[in-house]
Amino acid sequence: MDSVLRAKSEDAKFGVYFIGTTPPREGMPLEKVEDIADKLVARLDKVDFDGLIVYDIQDESSRTDETRPFPFKKTFEPCHYSQILNGKTNKPVITYKSVAAKNSDEFNQWLDNSWQLYGVRDIVLVGSPSSKGVPKLALQDAYKAQLEHRHNYYVGGVTIAERHAKKGDEHLRLLEKDKQGCEYFISQAVYDAPATIDMLVSYARECRAQGIRPKRMVLTFTPCGSEKTMDFMKWLGISIPESTRWRILESNNPLAESIKVCRSNLNQIIEAVMPLNIPLGLNIESLTNRKEEIDAAIRLYKLLKATYDMALAERELRNIELES
Repeated sequence: MDSVLRAKSEDAKFGVYFIGTTPPREGMPLEKVEDIADKLVARLDKVDFDGLIVYDIQDESSRTDETRPFPFKKTFEPCHYSQILNGKTNKPVITYKSVAAKNSDEFNQWLDNSWQLYGVRDIVLVGSPSSKGVPKLALQDAYKAQLEHRHNYYVGGVTIAERHAKKGDEHLRLLEKDKQGCEYFISQAVYDAPATIDMLVSYARECRAQGIRPKRMVLTFTPCGSEKTMDFMKWLGISIPESTRWRILESNNPLAESIKVCRSNLNQIIEAVMPLNIPLGLNIESLTNRKEEIDAAIRLYKLLKATYDMALAERELRNIELES
C-alpha cells in the first residue's frame, strides 16, 4: 500500500495537520508503551487531524557546548511506536529517521524493515546534528539510497528558518533536497515569524524563477509554559526574540501567552505567504512530558487549525469572486 498522505498533501487548496510526539523512553515494557499511546489517543478524541509525527530523538550534545536543560534519554524504537499509534488511530504517521549513525547497507536494511515489519510509509530523513565528526552516511547519500530503493516512501526533509537568517541560503537547500527526492518539508518550531517569512519568500521567488512548483511546508508550533522549557527551546536552536521571551515568562499565564504568540506568528506568516501559493501545513508538538504543556499543545492545535482553515476559506471565496 502506498502513502495516503501523498495524495492528500498534493492538493494545495487544503491544509494538512499533524500532532507531533516522541516515543517513550528505551527499556520501557511494551504494556507501558501501549498505555502511553492510549493516553495520547484519548487526548486526541474528537480532534480532527490528518496524521501524527514521531521523532527520532538523538543526542545533540556535539552541536553546542551548553548543557542540555533536560537530560538526553534514548527512546523506544520510533518505527515500532509509529506502528502502535497507526493501529490505535488509523491515521498516517510520519516517522523521523536520523541517518548519520548508519552506513549505506544498514540504512537500506532499515528501509526494508520499516516498510515490511512496521508498515511505515511516510518518513523524514535527518542528517548529523553538527559538522563535528564524520557521519557514517551523509544526508544526500541517504536521499539517493531511498530514491533507488524498491519501496515508494513518501519522503520529507527538515527546514530551519534560523539557518536562513544566518546564512541566507535555506531556500537553496530546499530546492536541492527537492531534486534529491523530498516531497514536503517540516520546519523547526516557529517563534520568530519574520525569519520564517524571509525563508519562505526567498523559496517562493526561487521556485518562480526556476519554474518549479513549491513543495508543502509544514510549520511546527509548540507551547511554552516555563523558563526551563524556554531554555530547552533555545538549546535546540529555536530562535526566540528577547521581547517574546519576556512577554511569555513575565505573563501571569505563560502557557496561554505562548499560545497567543503562536497564533500571532501564524497570522503574520499567512498574511505574507498566502499570496505566494506555497501549500502550508501545521504540526503542533509539546517539547516536554508535562501534562500542562501537552494539554496546551492540543488547545494550540485546535486554534491554529481553525485559523489556517479560515484563511484558506477566505482565499477560496476571493478566487470565486474574481472568476464571477
